Amino acid sequence: MTNMTKAIGLLSGGLDSTLAVKLMMNQGIEVTALNFITPFCTCTKKGCRHEASRIAKEFVIKIKVIAVKEDYIKMVKNPKYGYGKNINPCIDCRIFMLKKAKEYMEEMNASFLFTGEVLGQRPMSQRREAMALIEKEAGLEGLILRPLSAQFLEPTIPEKEGLIDREKLFGIRGRWRKPQMKLAEELNIKDYQCPAGGCRLTDLQFARKVREAFEHNEDSVGDMILLRYGRHFRLPSGVRVIVGRNEEENSIISRFAEEKDLLMEVVGFGSPITLLKDSCDKRDIKMAASVCVRYSNYKGKAEVRIGCRERWKKNLFIEPIKEEFKKYLIGGIST
Repeated sequence: MTNMTKAIGLLSGGLDSTLAVKLMMNQGIEVTALNFITPFCTCTKKGCRHEASRIAKEFVIKIKVIAVKEDYIKMVKNPKYGYGKNINPCIDCRIFMLKKAKEYMEEMNASFLFTGEVLGQRPMSQRREAMALIEKEAGLEGLILRPLSAQFLEPTIPEKEGLIDREKLFGIRGRWRKPQMKLAEELNIKDYQCPAGGCRLTDLQFARKVREAFEHNEDSVGDMILLRYGRHFRLPSGVRVIVGRNEEENSIISRFAEEKDLLMEVVGFGSPITLLKDSCDKRDIKMAASVCVRYSNYKGKAEVRIGCRERWKKNLFIEPIKEEFKKYLIGGIST
C-alpha cells in the first residue's frame, strides 16, 4: 500500500484548477478531485462536471461530484459578505464550497486542500485579504494551498511540514492568462475548454432574472437552472411562463417541470414546449396556451394540448396572444 500524502483538489474543469492538479501530482501527492455543480457555471455546453470528469479520467485520479442543493441557493439569496458588481456572492460562495471540501478532506483523511486560484484574478474573492477571510470562515487556515500563486502567499502548513516543495510552486498573479497557457504547454496539457471560465451571476441580464425570481420566492435549484433556458414571462397573476426556443430547450424545460406545473404544446405543428409554473387558474392556462400558439409554426387559432410530464390531460383551442403581451417578458426583448 502507498504512503503518499493525500490532498483534495477543487477541480472546476477550467485551466487553472487542471494545472493545480497536475502540479500536485508531479510532487507525488495522491490527489482526489472535488467538483461542484451549480446552476451558474458558464464553462462549456456540456458543463463543468463533464470537463472535470474528463480530466480526472485522463489523469487517472478519483473524483467526487457534489451538486449543490437549496442551502446553496439560500446563500446566494442572502450572502453574509454581500455581492460583487451584480448578484455574485463570491466570498460566501467560496466559503460554502470550502466548508464542504473540508468535510470531505476529513472523511478521506487527507492532509490539505488545494485550488487553482490565482492572486488578483477575480476582484472580489481572490484578493489577499479576501483569501484570508475565506480560509478563516471555512476553518481551513493554513490548509489551502494555491500552487499557481504560492510564491506570493505565506507558506501553508503542508509546505512548512515538508509535504510540498515550495520551490516547485509558482508566482502567477493578475488576470492575464498567458502564464497559465505557457505552463499548460510545458506540462503537456492540451484541449482545455475554458481558460477563463466564469459565473452567470456576474452577467447583468442573468442577474436581473435571478433577482426577479427571488422577488417571487422562486428559489429552488430547479428554478435557477430554468432561468438559463427559454423566454420567460411573468403573467399579471404573478406566475411564470417559460417558452422553449429549440428542441434542446424543449427537452430541458420538460425535464425540470414539477408535478404542480403544466406543460403545453400545439398539436400537429412545430411548437415550443411551454411551461406554466405552479398554477391551475383558468386565465393563466389560457394566456400561457395563447403564448404557446404565438411561438409555434401555426398562425391562427390552434389546438394546444395541456398536461404534466408528458401526461397530456386536455386540449384547448385558442388564438395566438397579441403583440402587447411582450410587456410581460422578463429580462429583455423577445424574438
